[in-house]
Amino acid sequence: MCPLRIVVDRQEDWRPYYPSEDLVGADDFLALDRRHRAAADQDRSTHVINLCGELDYLGTGYYVSLLAQARGQRVLPSVETLNELSRKALVDLQLDSLASLLGDLARQGRLVGDSVTLRVLFGECREPELARLARKLFERLPCPLLEARLVRRHDLWRLGRVKPLTLRDLSADEQDLFAAALNRHSRKVWRTPKARRRYRFDLAILVDPKEAMPPSNRSALKAFIRAGRKLGIDVSLITRRDAGRLAEFDGLFIRETTALDHHTYRMARLAEHEGLVVIDAPRDILRCTNKVYLHALLRARGVPAPDGVLLKRRDRRPLAERVAGLSFPMVLKIPDGSFSRGVVKIESFEQLEREARRLFEDSALLLLQEWLPTEYDWRIGVLDGQVLFASRYYMARGHWQIYDHSGARVKSGGFTTHDPTEVPPAVIKAALKATRLIGDGLYGVDLKQTGDRVVVIEVNDNPNVDAGVEDTVLGRALYERIMRVFLARMELHVRARASE
Repeated sequence: MCPLRIVVDRQEDWRPYYPSEDLVGADDFLALDRRHRAAADQDRSTHVINLCGELDYLGTGYYVSLLAQARGQRVLPSVETLNELSRKALVDLQLDSLASLLGDLARQGRLVGDSVTLRVLFGECREPELARLARKLFERLPCPLLEARLVRRHDLWRLGRVKPLTLRDLSADEQDLFAAALNRHSRKVWRTPKARRRYRFDLAILVDPKEAMPPSNRSALKAFIRAGRKLGIDVSLITRRDAGRLAEFDGLFIRETTALDHHTYRMARLAEHEGLVVIDAPRDILRCTNKVYLHALLRARGVPAPDGVLLKRRDRRPLAERVAGLSFPMVLKIPDGSFSRGVVKIESFEQLEREARRLFEDSALLLLQEWLPTEYDWRIGVLDGQVLFASRYYMARGHWQIYDHSGARVKSGGFTTHDPTEVPPAVIKAALKATRLIGDGLYGVDLKQTGDRVVVIEVNDNPNVDAGVEDTVLGRALYERIMRVFLARMELHVRARASE
C-alpha cells in the first residue's frame, strides 16, 4: 500500500481521534528541504491529506499542498482546488452543473427554509437526504472538510458560498463522522495506487469569469479540461490574480480577450520567461492586436488585403490629400479594436473629418480602408500551421458588421461551421499565408470574398473557440487537437531541458 501522511497544524488537533503513525505536524512536513532531496524522491508515492488551516494563498496550509505537489506527491486538497475555493467565480463555474440536482432536491422537499448549511467530510454528510449533493460537491471540489451554504432566491436554490473547514470547527457528532469518513476514504482511495490518475503536465487556462464576450464559453472550457485530462494534462482555470502561481504550471492557454497594455500580455511574457508553453505567445499578441501593424505586414508580404491608407495624427498634409483616390463609403479603424469595436463606417468626407478628430484623441495612427460589403466573413481557425475549423460569421441583422454595438445590448449575426474541404481553396490559401507571417500559434483569420477576390481583413491571436459554434464539425476532437499541440510542445520542452 502507498504511504499516507495526514498533516495537521498541531498534534493537539488530533486529540479527539485515535493515535496514528501517519500523522505529521505542518512544521515537520514543511521542513523537508534540499538536504533531504533523496528522501523526497523516494517518497513520491506518498498520499497527503492536508487538514491544516490557513488554506488561503501563501498560508501554512497552502504551502503544505504546494510543496507536496512539488515533491511529486498526491495531495488533497490540491493547490488548484484551493485556488478555485478562493475565487467565487471559479467555484460557480465548477458547480454550475449542480443546479438541476438542487432543483430535484427542492421538489422532493429535501431543502427547507430560505437557506441550508451543509458540511461535507470526505464527500459524506450527516443528512442522508443530501448525501448525493455532498458527494457531488466533493467530486468537483475535492477538499477533505467543506461547508456549503445553500440559499433560495426567487424559488430557485443556489450555492451561495463554499469554504474549507478545519478540524477545530467540527462538533462532537461531526468528529465521529469525520473519523469514519477518513477511514473509508483512505482505504478506498488513497491506499489504492490506481485510484487517481497521475498527470504528466499541468496546464493553466487564463479566464475572466466576468468577461461579457469571452473567447470560450463555459461548455468549451469544460471540454478543454476533459480533453486535457484524457491526454494526461491536468487543466486548471486561473484568473489574473494568479500571476504569481504561473511557475507551478507547464503551459498557459489564454482564454481571455488579449491586449497589449493589459495583464494578458504581461502574464504571457511572464509565463514565457518561466519556460511555459504559451498560447497566445507574447509575440502573437504584439503582432495581431494592432491593425496598423497587420495592414503593413500583409501589404509588404503580398497577402491580399483591402486597399487603404494610414492616417497620422501629426501629418501636416490636408486630410483630403491623404485620402485622394479612395471613394466612399470607407471604414475607419483604431489599431487595437476587437469584436467590431472601434470600427466606423464613413459615408462622406465631412464624417471622416469628424470621426478622425474623435479617434485621434486615443490613437496617433488610424487605418482607413475600402468598404467591402458581404453577407458574411470567413473565419479560418489555424493552429500550428494547420486549419482547425472554418466558420462563416454573418452580419448582425440590419447592420454592416458581425457585432452591432449601437444599442443598449450587443447584437450579433448567426454562424455556420463547415468542413475545411468545403471552403474555397483561395480562402484557405490566403489564411495560411497570413498566419505564416505571424507564427505557429492559434489564430483566427477573418477574410472577405467578393466574386473571385479574397482578402484578409485581420488575423486574431485569440480566436473564439465556443461550444456549439466552432466545434460543430469536429466536436470533442477540436479540443483534443488543441490539447495535443500543448502536449507535444510540453514534451519537447522536457526533452530540451534534459539535453542541456
